Amino acid sequence: MNNGNSRRRKKRKCRVRYDRIIAVALVFIVIIVIVASCTKGCSKSNSSDSQSSAASNATTAPANGSTSATASSEKDATGTSSDTSAIPAEYTTVAEEYAMINNGDLIEVNPKYAYKFQENDVKITDIFNSRNDYYTVSDMNVTLDSNVISHLNDMMEAFFKATNNNDIRVIGGFRSLEEQNDKFKNGKTTIQGGYSDYHTARSFNLGIFPKDQDSYYYAPDYSDTVNYGWIDENAANYGFILRYPDGKDSLTGDEARTYTYRYVGIPHATYIKQNNLCLEEYIDAVKTYTYNNNPLKVTVGNAQYEIYYVAANVNNVTNVPVPSNKTYTISGNNIDGFIVTVTM
Repeated sequence: MNNGNSRRRKKRKCRVRYDRIIAVALVFIVIIVIVASCTKGCSKSNSSDSQSSAASNATTAPANGSTSATASSEKDATGTSSDTSAIPAEYTTVAEEYAMINNGDLIEVNPKYAYKFQENDVKITDIFNSRNDYYTVSDMNVTLDSNVISHLNDMMEAFFKATNNNDIRVIGGFRSLEEQNDKFKNGKTTIQGGYSDYHTARSFNLGIFPKDQDSYYYAPDYSDTVNYGWIDENAANYGFILRYPDGKDSLTGDEARTYTYRYVGIPHATYIKQNNLCLEEYIDAVKTYTYNNNPLKVTVGNAQYEIYYVAANVNNVTNVPVPSNKTYTISGNNIDGFIVTVTM
């Protein structure tokens, strides 16, 4: 009896519960379906996001097959944006700091734009010890930039050879801030210190000191084309312009006069003379000319020049495009950019 009960208990213990196995299997199946569904959905989502990201970062090439300028724009070490896509192979770039817009022969100084007295802009030199024998200077304290004196010497020598006249005298040149303020306070000028073109050391006054007189006077008689009129007609060939021409008072900020000259460089002076402009008009006009589109072309004798404007980057550095195989100069305009002059 006991043995029979023992056998029956063992038999029940070994009985397989298929209902439980089926239930567990169903649970696993449900879990597998859920996991598979989630994996498939996440995969689609990631694929969609990747495609969307790729689409947003892609740059569409122009129809002509050239590279987009936006795609080529990059930041240099100073954080300055530099668009290198449009620069032809025959050009390179020169990094110019923003402060350099205040230096150069083409800076515009008037009651609107002050001179900044930047270092290395000019080399102040006394005219007396640097002049040649073809003109005189009122005293040993009159100074100009050394480069301006060199061109003045050339012009005065040519003037003498053309007219046999050496009675031209330089009677005013560079003015310091203090000197200009003194003249302003004493009523000798309407221009306050800091806003005078004489600060540039590129402007000067000419007078006449006839040998048979004891004093000089301003305003050479340019109607006398045999003598003093030669200067007005030929000054541009040496890089000089009348700084305050007649009828331009509202633009220059000072009264018109025939005896104040300003050095700007030969091609610029030539264009200004030919088109009856003042410096302010010329600086404004040059802004419409760019290096890769329509540079201003000026011919002086056998020499040809191309002139163009580059806007300054206020973030401190401007990559100025310049030809890699030609002579060029860069001048600030004292307002908002640079003027490049290329000798062709």
